[in-house]
Amino acid sequence: MRAWSVGTPGPAAGHPLRWEERPDPEPGPGEVLVAVRVCGVCRTDLHLAEGDLPPRRPGVIPGHEVVGEVVGLGPGCRRFRVGDRVGVAWLGSTCGRCRFCLRHRENLCVAPEFTGWHHDGGYAELLTVAEAYAYFLPAAFDDESAAPLLCAGIIGYRALERAQLPPGGRLGIYGFGGSAHLAAQVAMYRGAEVYVMTRSEAARRLALDLGAVFAGDADEAPPKPLDSAILFAPAGTLVPPALRALDRGGTLAVAGIHLSDIPPLHYDTDLFQERQLCSVTANTRSDGEEFLALAADIPLRPTTVPYPLQAADQALIDLAADRITGAAVLRVG
Repeated sequence: MRAWSVGTPGPAAGHPLRWEERPDPEPGPGEVLVAVRVCGVCRTDLHLAEGDLPPRRPGVIPGHEVVGEVVGLGPGCRRFRVGDRVGVAWLGSTCGRCRFCLRHRENLCVAPEFTGWHHDGGYAELLTVAEAYAYFLPAAFDDESAAPLLCAGIIGYRALERAQLPPGGRLGIYGFGGSAHLAAQVAMYRGAEVYVMTRSEAARRLALDLGAVFAGDADEAPPKPLDSAILFAPAGTLVPPALRALDRGGTLAVAGIHLSDIPPLHYDTDLFQERQLCSVTANTRSDGEEFLALAADIPLRPTTVPYPLQAADQALIDLAADRITGAAVLRVG
């Protein structure tokens, strides 16, 4: 099969991915073999390629927003059949035994493994996945629209839950890429007013087209105090202004797996009056199931920018330069 792997991590413009031929993978016990149709391009893939996230093993294949078709079954598989359409997401496995797994908080598992970081992912023609961690996909979405739901959508949904947005409240969103433009739609469906702060003019236009009541520059103060906010941009410098934009009792959730350093916080202006700052770590499979059902009910309108698989390195360059509005996807099969 053909695939992209991480060579020597570095700036996307330096082409840290390698295009190569790999032996076709074979499914082990409890795994299914998936022919990849589409794979979303996530900012986490960019962090991996550029070295913000050290690869868990040499030559790993990135990609964890995978839509594909089951073409092989390993021993003991019962959940899927050959020909089923499946989604493969970030969470690849958990131990099932630690105190967090036993409390139904598997996103905090002490020994997790992730698709496209530990396990080879979807920047390839084939991959294997533990069938217990794959998803059935709603028929409401075609392959290209379904791909960004599998990480951008799920993580945005968990971030929205962590932000504790009250019914009909005001939500601030900092950064407006693949995850943010989906979380915004969920919030508006639930009756929220959405205020978007992002440096991309095209993203500001998309936010307003989707129904945001305000779209300003990344460090611009929203016109009204916010009940909750989510930081999607990997910029720690935005934490203080986002906290200051919160009303009393508001919560800021940081949605990224990587964040640049946060400047010193001033207790009185940034945290007092019970403002809260929290992180978002991966997701549970229940998060994924809940979100995919909700996405189909709304239904969400993912904005996608397609690239051929052979142009995955260019997609990362464009993502690093903020030239993608919505979510990039790789057309594979």
